[in-house]
Amino acid sequence: MSRTTEMVLGILGGLIGFGGAFFALFVGSLDEALNGSSELSGLGSSAFLFSATAIIGAIIVKFKAKLGGWIMLISGVAILVSISLFGVVPALLLIPAGLMGIIRKPKTEKMAA
Repeated sequence: MSRTTEMVLGILGGLIGFGGAFFALFVGSLDEALNGSSELSGLGSSAFLFSATAIIGAIIVKFKAKLGGWIMLISGVAILVSISLFGVVPALLLIPAGLMGIIRKPKTEKMAA
């Protein structure tokens, strides 16, 4: 069964997650330069790792749909938790893609008699 929808949504969510993670890292480093310490840099780093994991899950969903779906679902929730506002759009792409990978059943073809 073709899982192109899940793969495209996962890759887009991962790439937009990279953008949110880089922006969180930028704001965190700016805050650290001005105030001396910032938690946002660490959270941006974790979002960067989860974005990479989401892209890996999007590739895996072509071969093992449930495993790739779980990876994308967990990555979407983790990105949303780690960088909250910066991670809303990637989460909106990754969570449905992950659920589609987990729930969607392959179509059964009827034999012509």
